[in-house]
Parts: sequence; structure tokens; C-alpha cells
Amino acid sequence: MKYNLSGNIIDVENKKIFSGTIYVENGKISKIKKDNKKYDQFIIPGFIDAHIHIESSMITPSEFARAATPHGTIAVVTDPHEIANVLGIEGVKYMIEDGKKSPMKFYFSAPSCVPATKFETNGATLGLEETEELLKMEEIKYLGEFMDFPAVINDDPIALGKIQLAKKYSKNIDGHAPFVSQSDLRKYVEAGISTDHECITERDALEKIELGLKVLIREGSACTDFSKLIPILEDDYQSCMFCCDDKHPDDLIENHINELVKRALDYGVDLMKVLQTACVNPVKHYGLEVGLLQEGDDADFLVIDDPKKMNILKTYIKGEIVSEKGETTIPRSTSTLINKFKTKIKNISNFKITPKGRTINVIGVDQGIVATNRLIETAKIEDNKVVSDIENDVLKIAVVNRYEDVKPALGFVKGFGLEKGAIASSIAHDSHNIVVVGVDDESIVNAVNAIIKKKGGICVANKDKIDILPLPIAGIISDLECKEVAQRYQHIDSIAKELGSTLIAPLMTLSFMTLLVIPELKLSDRGLFSGANFEFVELFNT
Repeated sequence: MKYNLSGNIIDVENKKIFSGTIYVENGKISKIKKDNKKYDQFIIPGFIDAHIHIESSMITPSEFARAATPHGTIAVVTDPHEIANVLGIEGVKYMIEDGKKSPMKFYFSAPSCVPATKFETNGATLGLEETEELLKMEEIKYLGEFMDFPAVINDDPIALGKIQLAKKYSKNIDGHAPFVSQSDLRKYVEAGISTDHECITERDALEKIELGLKVLIREGSACTDFSKLIPILEDDYQSCMFCCDDKHPDDLIENHINELVKRALDYGVDLMKVLQTACVNPVKHYGLEVGLLQEGDDADFLVIDDPKKMNILKTYIKGEIVSEKGETTIPRSTSTLINKFKTKIKNISNFKITPKGRTINVIGVDQGIVATNRLIETAKIEDNKVVSDIENDVLKIAVVNRYEDVKPALGFVKGFGLEKGAIASSIAHDSHNIVVVGVDDESIVNAVNAIIKKKGGICVANKDKIDILPLPIAGIISDLECKEVAQRYQHIDSIAKELGSTLIAPLMTLSFMTLLVIPELKLSDRGLFSGANFEFVELFNT
């Protein structure tokens, strides 16, 4: 196929804007010819999400492409550790094969921490042998984020073995280092880590850049770091990339990396610096086969109305139009169902907590932050049971092991604000057991059992009134179209807020209550866990 396209070409590589024509032949840019004509449209490189877990959008890769390309996303660097924690190598290969159904360019990792820690139960293990099998694959571009940073800085042989395998196959190693600094951070970087998307403050980011890390400025559905980190872009744009990390379907329908680009421009960052961050840096860092508007490149680019407005008129991948005027042209693909769900139906007695002291350790939740606090609260005791204290917003939380039929782990959390009912999810990072927060045990058990019956889902229950979004693929992904998933997710989210939750994203926040690698206090299927000290914590204080 041959054609040509004219406009004002923004050449980020050479930091030039000129009028001209791009000649496309067989998916490649065969020639770029300058002219002196006036054009209403501009042509720019496509956007790249430098770190995302597609599973958190609750849709397949092929469906993700249909949702993201209208926003100008042509490629994603994606770590499939969510599905790997459920299904291992089978899950990673599932994502790769599904991605091949779409023209979007997917660049997958070999997940580095499966399980994320030894303090929880998941569905698979990726040891040295499995990691090497993945790193050998052409589709695998890097070793996924090394969340178990204590293993790296304490010279754990398995952790260091995986890093050496990545070096053996000349593949980058992604980092995950919240609250890590000074000598520990230096050792982490010296081990071979090349990026970090867990910068909490501008100071964190600058320290990591100084040590040679590439900093990913993140704005997702739960972690919203953009406003804190955008000041570093002015001087350190060559060391930065944009990412969403986790993007829920309702948010993905609205925007993607294009929103970060617009916000950076509104902040006052120079256009070339913003596009370098959004388009060029991921290609250079990961060695992606993505075109950058140079002769001989793949014909990957966007047609926009104006750099100041950044409205995307068309998205091209390998010379093909994949979206136009906000609508995808990519046909929908069917998805096969794979899963692992072995736990059995629960009863109310499984969620009873017998008092063993007057005060309890409580997970403290703050708006928009996945890091939590460790609080000490007075236990509310009724009929020799510790129950939710609605007045003080201290609610029962439980994690149900979905891979084995065992007793749930129980605790309490403050910050969800529920006044009635319960919310539950089998998206529970990173092992994806069932996590539930609720006011009463009847609602809690009903929400959990609804998810067990569907072998995965997001659920809200108020006594026996139940609404659920089933997630039949690995218990974390829907087989539906993104727009329908978004609508059903928004419906459940709205009910959670009607039940009293004061959180902007209560279900997304819920999914991070089991993420042990981010301090301070979380709950695994084995009990309360301190992410600061990497050890279990008793519920009751003696």
C-alpha cells in the first residue's frame, strides 16, 4: 500500500517543525519531503505508555488497543505480572497471543516477582528456569518491575539470578522502589535496575535521576503523582517517561497518555520536551520497534489539529489508520477463557473475630495514595466478637485465598467510609485472592460468595442485594468490550459510594490493600503484614 500525507511535521528527534509530505509504502516511511505550503493539521510521533499492567484495565490486550488508540497510544510497555501471579507462564503467553490480534505494539516483560513476596499465596511461581524461558522470547523486552527490593539489596540469590539472566539476554530491568533512598537505593541501582515509577516526591525523583535511573511520571486511576513530579520535566526531560501503571476501564475510555501530554503543556513545559518524554524516550530506553517520523521508520504517527490543543484526529500504526475522530477502526476479537479458582463457598462463621485484646492494629487509608498507615484503634466488641465500628470508620477487611480452601485472613481498615454493605474484588494485587471490606458479616460473605460463584469479579453487596461485574479470564479480566466493562464498573463504583464510601476510587483502592511491597500495613491471605519491616503483625496489641 502506497500513499502520502501532508501537514506540519513535528520532528522531535531533530527538534524541528516544518511543512511537508510523508510518503508511506508497505507500512514504512519511504520519504519525507519538505515544502513551503500552509497546512491546518500537524503530524507527530505516537504516544507510548512506558509502564502499565493491562490487566488492571480489566480487558484483554486486543480490547485495550481498541480503547487506547483513539487517545493516540500506539504502543505500551506492559508488565503482565498480574496474570502471571495467577497462571504463570501460561498467563504471560496468553497476553502475548491476544495482543497479536491487534495492530497496537505491545512490549511485554518477564515478570520478576511471581509471587511478589513469600508472605502470600498465589497461583504460580516464576523461578529462574521460567524467567529464562521468557527472557529468551523475542516478544519479551525486559525484566518486569523488581518489587521485592529487599531481596535485591540483601543479595538474595534468586533475585540476583534473575537480574543476571536479564543482563545475559541484554534486556532492561524495571524497578519499583517506594521510600528507598541513600545507600539502599544506590545498591538497588548498582544491581542493574534502570527505571522507577514509585517516586513519592520531587526529591525522590531527583535522587533517582542522579543515580542514573529513568523516572516514570505516573498518573493512573489510583496513583496520581503527575502534579508532584511534573516540575522535574523542565530540566530532566531526557531522564523521564510517562506512564499510567494502572488504568481502570472508565478512565481509559476518557483518556490515556494524551492527557499527561496536555497537562504537561498546560503546566508550561516546552512542546519538544513533552513529546520527547511521551514518544521518544521509551523507544530509546527499551529499544522498541516504534517509528519516530524518520525515513525508514515504521509509519507510526498521529494527526492532530494543533499542538496547543492536542486533539487527535487520526492514529496510524504501520501506515494503517487505527482510529479516526475518536473512534477505533480495529475490529473486536473474541477471547478464550483461562482461570484458576479453587476455593469453596464461605459462611458467616469464617469471618468471626474473637477479641484477644482491647486495641487493634488498623490499616489506615488516605485518598489517592496506595501507601497506607499503621493505626492503633480501640476494638469494638459486641457479643464476644470484634465488629466494624461504623461511627469511627474502622471496618472489617478480609482476604480469602482463592487457590486453596482455607480460613480467611481478617483485619480492620480505616478510610473507606462505608456505612452499609460491603465491597469485594478478586483483583487484589498481586496474588489476586479475594479482598473484601464491609460493615456487616452478612454483606461480606455474600459479596465473597458471589465472586467465588463467578470465578472472579468485582462486587458490591448490601445484605442480600448484590451487583457484580464478572471477570472470567484469570479472575481479573473481562471478556466484554471496554465500554461495557466501563459502564458496569461505574455502576458498581456508584453503588459503593451510595453505601457511604468517601474514596474517589474505592474499588481501585481496595485492590491495593493486599499489595505487601508498599508500606506500611497491608493484609495478605496469611495475615496483617508490615511492608516497612517485611514481617507479619498481630491484629491485637497486648
